[in-house]
Amino acid sequence: MIRRVAAVASLALLLGCLLPALALVGGAAPADGTGAGGHVVLIVGSRGNSCTGTAIARDLVLTAAHCVLPGADYKLVGFEAGRQPVLKDVTSVSRHPQFKVETLLAHRATADVALLKLAQPLPAGITAAALAGSHAVAAGDRFVVAGYGVTVRGDGKSGGTARTATLAATGRPGNLQIRLADPATLGERAGLGACTGDSGGPVFADNGGRLAMIGLVSWSTGPAGTAGCGGLTGVTPLALYRDWIVETARQLGSPVGP
Repeated sequence: MIRRVAAVASLALLLGCLLPALALVGGAAPADGTGAGGHVVLIVGSRGNSCTGTAIARDLVLTAAHCVLPGADYKLVGFEAGRQPVLKDVTSVSRHPQFKVETLLAHRATADVALLKLAQPLPAGITAAALAGSHAVAAGDRFVVAGYGVTVRGDGKSGGTARTATLAATGRPGNLQIRLADPATLGERAGLGACTGDSGGPVFADNGGRLAMIGLVSWSTGPAGTAGCGGLTGVTPLALYRDWIVETARQLGSPVGP
């Protein structure tokens, strides 16, 4: 009972820090509830962390495994009229069995994917995103990233509203990991990019106005590989893990595709 009271108090404190709120560093535009912004949700943990997730069914959210580590309770935050935050219960957390947090901390590829089963369906304003099939990525390809993260590193009050940004693949993207950067700065100077709270957020390919999720945000760097945000955005591609996502969703009673 004491642990649960402490967890609720921690969540309440975090919620109090979410207003007023922004997201994604580098001046990313607020989402308007349509397009990429219409698929994302805010996840909070009893240890004070926050992340972004993507609805892939009416009661199922896809996020990064490192966002929902064991030893904490997790909730979704729904926003009602006047942006009043309301906590939504999570009934189960399924992390990919091959995920290794030590590998992630070294910015190396790992199965950084997890599914959250919800007690109740998501609000009508949140729609399920489509998962892409196999999707080849070449340097320079552009993708839409969405997240609830902070606009100022270390300032929790600057996080909590969905924003979107268009980033470009850099380096030699493969099927294990993709690195994105602001097309205007290429990660060498401060620019658009994911930051604290954007982890787990979706990375969409735009096929003629139809968005399909090809990956999710796993880590970020500052300019020129320094610590922080506004440099590179590290993405875990979903192609290798799509079968696990689909099968786990089916077992949870929330099918998302064939």
